[in-house]
Order: sequence, then C-alpha cells, then structure tokens
Amino acid sequence: MIQNANNYLAEERIGKLLLKFSIPCIMSLLVSSLYNIVDQIFIGRGIGYLGNGATNVVFPITVISLAIALMLGDGAAAYLSLCQGKKDVKSGNKSMGNVVMLLVVSGVIMAVLFAAFKSQILTAFGATKNNLPYANEYFDYIILGIPFFVVGNGLNSIIRADGSPKFAMITTLVGCIINVILDPIAIFALHMGMMGAAIATIAGQIVTAICGIVYILFRAKTFKLAWNNMIPNMAVIDNFVPLGISSFLTQISIVVIMGVMNNVLVKYGAMCSSFIQAFPFDDHFDMHPEVYQCFPSVSWKTCNGYGAVITQGLCIKRSACYRSSYVIWS
Repeated sequence: MIQNANNYLAEERIGKLLLKFSIPCIMSLLVSSLYNIVDQIFIGRGIGYLGNGATNVVFPITVISLAIALMLGDGAAAYLSLCQGKKDVKSGNKSMGNVVMLLVVSGVIMAVLFAAFKSQILTAFGATKNNLPYANEYFDYIILGIPFFVVGNGLNSIIRADGSPKFAMITTLVGCIINVILDPIAIFALHMGMMGAAIATIAGQIVTAICGIVYILFRAKTFKLAWNNMIPNMAVIDNFVPLGISSFLTQISIVVIMGVMNNVLVKYGAMCSSFIQAFPFDDHFDMHPEVYQCFPSVSWKTCNGYGAVITQGLCIKRSACYRSSYVIWS
C-alpha cells in the first residue's frame, strides 16, 4: 500500500493532484471557521450581545491552540512527504509516532495552562465587567475540548500528506455539522446558555479527533503507527518541528491582531457616535476575525494542501513539480 501511494503522488498529473489536494484543504479551512461563526449566531439569538462579546474574548485561545496544532501537524506532514520522496519509510514512521504523542501532550498542557491563567488571558484579550461572567462560563468549558481540537487539526494535516485530503475534509465537516445541530438544542431547547454553546463545539471537536485517530491507526497509506515510535526523540522532533514554524507564526499573528483589536474597541469604541446608540462597545465587539481570516488564508491553504505533492516531487526530481511550484508561489 505504501508503494502504491508513493507511485500515485509521483506519477499522477500535476493539475489533477493540485485539485485533489488543494480544494479539500480550502474547504476544511472554511468549515473550521464556521465553528465560531455558528456559535456567534446562536449565542446572539439565544443569549444576546454580551454572549457574542464573550466568545470574541475567548476565541484567541482557540487560535493559539491551532497554532500549536499546525506547527506540529504541518511540520510532520512536510517531513512525511520528504520521507515518501526519499522512500525512507522508517524515518516517516518514527516522525508520525512522535508527532502523535506531542499533539496529545501539548493539547493537555495547553488546557491546563489556560485554566491556570484564565483571568489574565481574559483581561489581556479585552474582557469587561459586563461580559466577564459569560466569558468565564464559556472559557471553563471550551478548554475541555482543547486537547481534542489540537489532536484533530494536527492529524488532519498528516492525513492530507498521506494522500487522503477528502477524508481530512470530511472529518472537519462532520464535526461542524454536529456543532450546528447541537448548538440550537443546547441553547434554545435545554437553556444551557454559554455552557451549551461550548459543549456543542467540544462535541464536534471530539468527533473530528476520533476520526483522525481511527485513520492513522487503521487507514494510513504511507506510514504505520507503532508504540515504540511514540517515545519522544529530540533528534526526530527536530526534523519536523522547524518545518511547521511558518504555520505557527501565521496563527500567532492573528492572535496579536485580535488582542489589539479587542482592546482598542474596548477603549475607543464608545467614541464612534454612529454606533453607540445601537450597542455599547465596551461589552460587544462587532468584529469577527474568523470571517476575515478565511479569505487571505485561501491562497495559504492552496499551497499547504499541495505541499505534499511538491515536496515529494522535488525529492524525486520530478520536473513538473518545479514548474508548478514556481507558478503557485508566484
């Protein structure tokens, strides 16, 4: 199976591979952005603008978690592609075992750190005395899903590099559908408020993570997960973590922008007289960075989704990959 997968990426037409890998990758990004957008819609209807402001204050911790997940997942995916091109199955297996362990451990550590510094985090991202109770409630539950969120997103990058971009897209889509179904039930039918919105989101994240785990255990094409490869090895980790630094910095820059934007709106939003009659800006930020994040990220995800093809193609000196990579990055 490993040989067949390698041959497919090495011999299939470049245009077909570009469509197969990039389109599902872009769709995964758009679907992921729906998590917070859907929460905003139902919270706004069922709880009010204070709930919307609370989710905007808490949202940056999700992006921080995504930064770690992509640093590990994208880095391991790029390294797996290099191993595929060099036909180095042993190194690929070791890196996959190490990254799975890192995803699980880092997800748990981040949840613990977020819980320990909750007050400081909420203050830093613009919580006010009016929306703080809502932010506290949402925060307390949403951090329970952080380990699943990190594992699910990290594994999705690896699944794409393994030659199954559609599966990665489906796992994200299924999680979002569960969130969309459970949100109105929890908020309107069960009157669970912010807790209900958070639980609906966590349920989707858990399903996405489970789908990813099932894939790497039973459906992986180019690597095999083994317990002995899950023992942390710094020499192996050093091979793939640097490859994911760019993904990490991209997401962290978004966190910085959100933090600055929220605090600016808290301090100066009330000066906008055309809006102050509609709602108090110190409680509700009518800005949704997850929406604006989608559009510039389409080009990034196009390159990200096609990275597995180009990386392996360059390893085997496939001339079409040189030409296509020049066109895409241009």
